[in-house]
Amino acid sequence: MDDGSTDNTSEVVARFAGGEGATLRYVRKPHGGPNSARNAGIAAARGDPICFVDDDICAPAGWLKAMVAGAMRHPDAACFGGPIRLRLEAPSPRLCGREPLGETELDLGPSDRCDVLVWGANMAVRRSAFDLVGPFDENLPIYGDEQEWEERLLDRGGHTAYIPEAWLWYRRVADDLRLLSMVRRRFVRGAGWVSYRLARGKPLPRVGSELYRAMRVLGHAVRHKCTWGLLASAAHLGTAWGVVTKRFR
Repeated sequence: MDDGSTDNTSEVVARFAGGEGATLRYVRKPHGGPNSARNAGIAAARGDPICFVDDDICAPAGWLKAMVAGAMRHPDAACFGGPIRLRLEAPSPRLCGREPLGETELDLGPSDRCDVLVWGANMAVRRSAFDLVGPFDENLPIYGDEQEWEERLLDRGGHTAYIPEAWLWYRRVADDLRLLSMVRRRFVRGAGWVSYRLARGKPLPRVGSELYRAMRVLGHAVRHKCTWGLLASAAHLGTAWGVVTKRFR
């Protein structure tokens, strides 16, 4: 699925689609966000279950086989996901060692787990789940987008399963690891969680509380010279901004 890209994605895809025995199907649509792309992909896909990955992942050999094996181990589950490991392709920002970088990494342990939340960058869903729950909510911006759908699934008696063998790499290149880029993403993530909470009917946090938390974690950044504190502060500020804009819209 090409969600309205503005780079040379179509040229790159053409090199793979034209190979001998290629079965790749390329569908391009106007930009609408991750859930819009997922729904369009579901409509175009032919298989069951349907696997989702992002454009910045690298799947090792055996990933798909492990995901299918996990689906067979859990016939009652409708949604599956696996670990997401960071592959930093540039120096990492300085951390104090107390907190993870927080770039969509996921590790729920070495054993299968049921009825937990998994991330859309490494996920598979049975078609029957969409009959039960409906499509992904296209009104949600990025962050919280797949979680809202998974929570609807669990609310209606569906099940999820975490498959530890079905892991993949989440690539972070030099531009992704620039401090300003990371701060901007965390701010947008914080604002996105406001839309997610509204969609789930959850109360919004208080602006004052978010500003207080932002100052506390910023203090951590200063004391320990730790980038995590700065990023966490940006997320809280984004949430505060999201609450203000939603309330006065």
